[in-house]
Amino acid sequence: MIGSVNTVHRHVISGFTFVLLGAVAGMSAADDSPGAAGALRYPAAPRGPAVDVLHGVEVADPYRWMEKDSAELSAWIGAENAIAEPYLGAIPARETIKQRLTELWNYEQYGYSWLDDKSRMPVKKGGRYFYVEKSGSQNQGVLYWSASLDAAPSVLVDPNALSADATASVADYSVSPDGRFVAYAVSDGGTDWDNWQVREVETGRDLPDLIGDTKFTGVSWLPDASSFYYSRYPKGADGRGDDQRQVSVFRHRLGTAQAEDEHVYSITDNARHNPYGTVTEDGRWLVLVVRHGFDSNAIHLRDLSKPDSEVVRLFDRWDGIFDFLGVMDGRLYFRTTQGAPLGRVIAVDPETQAVAEIVPESKQTLYQASIAGGRVIASYLEDARTRVALYGRDGERLRDLPLPGQGTAIGFPDAPRENETFFAYTDYLTPLALYRYDIAQGEVMPFRRPTVSFDATPFVTEQFFFASRDGTRVPIFITRRKDAKLDGSNPTLLYGYGGFDVSLTPTYSAAVAAWLEQGGIYAVANLRGGGEYGADWHDAGTRTKKQNVFDDFIAAAEWLIAQRYTSPAKLAIHGRSNGGLLVGAVMAQRPELFGAALPGVGVLDMLRYHTASANAYAWSSDYGTVEDPDQFRALLAYSPLHNLKAGRCYPPTLVTTADHDDRVVPWHSFKFAAAFQHAQACDNPVLIRIETRAGHGAGKPTWMQVEDWANHWAFLAKALEMPGGS
Repeated sequence: MIGSVNTVHRHVISGFTFVLLGAVAGMSAADDSPGAAGALRYPAAPRGPAVDVLHGVEVADPYRWMEKDSAELSAWIGAENAIAEPYLGAIPARETIKQRLTELWNYEQYGYSWLDDKSRMPVKKGGRYFYVEKSGSQNQGVLYWSASLDAAPSVLVDPNALSADATASVADYSVSPDGRFVAYAVSDGGTDWDNWQVREVETGRDLPDLIGDTKFTGVSWLPDASSFYYSRYPKGADGRGDDQRQVSVFRHRLGTAQAEDEHVYSITDNARHNPYGTVTEDGRWLVLVVRHGFDSNAIHLRDLSKPDSEVVRLFDRWDGIFDFLGVMDGRLYFRTTQGAPLGRVIAVDPETQAVAEIVPESKQTLYQASIAGGRVIASYLEDARTRVALYGRDGERLRDLPLPGQGTAIGFPDAPRENETFFAYTDYLTPLALYRYDIAQGEVMPFRRPTVSFDATPFVTEQFFFASRDGTRVPIFITRRKDAKLDGSNPTLLYGYGGFDVSLTPTYSAAVAAWLEQGGIYAVANLRGGGEYGADWHDAGTRTKKQNVFDDFIAAAEWLIAQRYTSPAKLAIHGRSNGGLLVGAVMAQRPELFGAALPGVGVLDMLRYHTASANAYAWSSDYGTVEDPDQFRALLAYSPLHNLKAGRCYPPTLVTTADHDDRVVPWHSFKFAAAFQHAQACDNPVLIRIETRAGHGAGKPTWMQVEDWANHWAFLAKALEMPGGS
């Protein structure tokens, strides 16, 4: 028996009845044919009789069995890799591309790229500096500390020594306020689950403390470094953390076992709300950020100066995003979208709960704010490019910060009492470099700059705007050779994301540099669903309005073709995670528009994405769920898995996923690839490559990234008929 192949499943949600949309019409559940493509013979994937009845609509799910581990699934995965890997390895350009990628990756990189923008920057604690740097030959970034900016750094945590294949990584870290200890989280093989340890800075010795059952949580220390707060999942029946349930906040005292940790706070009136605690710098308050979804959150508050104080629900209407920045003069500072879709900064008196507006809403998106040196640092987006302004603690505008270019500036970690802070700058042709900002003097000074083998002088980045289907003005960045002829012959890669309030701003990539050197054009569209133009722009690409995102991406492709940058046969599309959904959806809707597709770790079964974990259910703020009839109709209308049509010719496609991906679980890609291979009516290849010892992308070692991108670019070289492709 293969999973649920021999069982008919009917999950019924009462409601409306209407005609089934999608791809399964005309496909027999007993048909195990490997597809119509003549060039490749795909592994047999049995089609079971599983059916869900959703609002009166029967929706077949023939590959439901792929959601559970089994010997049959392992055999199918092995057989798919046995097709994909020789296919990719036989492309003549692959080894040359791999060699060049290895050279381009050989440069200094700073910060853990999977942490939030502030956490990636150098920090000063207890008179010591802490930062992450990776040399070109290393697979993982190393955490260093130094007594001053001029002193030689010392290695504190080197994740390259944690596993033989370099797939164990440091997922996060937190330095105690006195600079004596660092708590660091280790992820094995790319999973989101991690284990926290504590290392003494002076000796480099690990304390016996070990914290498990965590993901997506930080660690927040008390000022005396005696203990810290964190959030963890309860244990399931198998003895491991159960992410189908809520986290609770705990306090861990150094030198004690996790089993002795003090339970601090749980949410009891909503089973999907998850609290995470941050201690204010003065140690007075525990700020509890309560999360569910990506369009709003709540703030609860506990007075730590009173042992038995009740938790106060400071902001609990779920009417905006609240990012806690820190405390100054006894007031709590937040960046918020409450009453301001483009963002503003407020200060709250925790005793009276009186709110004062510090930085009002502007015409540009306030995507990040920090407090440092008694000032407010406000980072704005102007058409997806960064502008930074400095304000006094009461809102007086002081000055703009000089930036190295018209690209992306990130960082400015919160440090209310320090008179310096750090940020990074990058754009499509400039590798990320670190800068120190002297707040009192208003001076920006280089701190770390990499040396790369990529010559950017032949290339240029330009920004344009195009009209989407409904007339919405959408920006697009195009990076190309200055002498590229606009005759429709250029191989072009169009990238997008369009979700979860994520803004795509100019960022350097060694992989993109290799693509440009191959003669490719790189285009990035700033789609609705992102955060480039604030909360309204994000909302316009969510739930029943998600089709706007796909319309924007399709319009971007049509604009590139109309402007003669490329042609359908030369145009490839790429996206990861929510961007993998984007690629799958638009390819299903307009297959004739593209010459190749690269959906990576995608959310591809939109009717069952929420069943994977409580974390996945939180995506409903963007996607909606099948429980709501209108949202169900929207999901079914664009779900990539359900909109592949048998007998249709789709472009050459390379699906990628990883066996340790517990964020977007790999069965999305398994089911999509099996359905795709079954539906394909022409010889264009449909490949799926499943990486082992990897997850959603965080912590992926350099060697694995080089292999991955060599496969991508070789596949496009063949599909788009570039030099070395055949």
